[in-house]
Amino acid sequence: MSSSRPSHFALYRNALTALSARTGTPLPSLIFSFAVLHELTAIAPLVGVFFTARGLGVGERIVNQFLDHPKDDQPLGWMSRQFTQWADEGEQWAGRVGRRYGIFGFEKGQSADQGDTHRLSGKLAGDVANAVLAYGAVKALIPVRIGLSLYLSPAFSRGVVDPIRLKVIQPFRKRKA
Repeated sequence: MSSSRPSHFALYRNALTALSARTGTPLPSLIFSFAVLHELTAIAPLVGVFFTARGLGVGERIVNQFLDHPKDDQPLGWMSRQFTQWADEGEQWAGRVGRRYGIFGFEKGQSADQGDTHRLSGKLAGDVANAVLAYGAVKALIPVRIGLSLYLSPAFSRGVVDPIRLKVIQPFRKRKA
């Protein structure tokens, strides 16, 4: 029983094939370029915001602003809830990364239950707060990161990925006699 219905991804496949033809780059190269650029646009602001917050000493104040929930029964707006969620996720991320690599004031290999002293009276402190701020900034920049990665992918593919790909496959090509 064969179905003549097009797959759910046919529209995307056709659009990507047209993009590949229009930019003159192979589709796998475009996809790889997007993935690399997407990660680079995450790492650069993560490092930049972390060291800027550390240098200016503002990480604790900004992050704790979002972690302080209103005392009265007023509901939080969508943006406040989102920032609070990112701060909570960032705190967990900073703990995992800090314990794995021995950074942000954590001991390398320290287990999660060995009493985190990075919260002082319910507030984040030190490099953990700076890491949480950087994590939240990267999350908030996702639309910009995706747009920038999409825009730069064809040029990155032609200028970086394709020359490397050609150098790698060159030894495997048959030589003309």
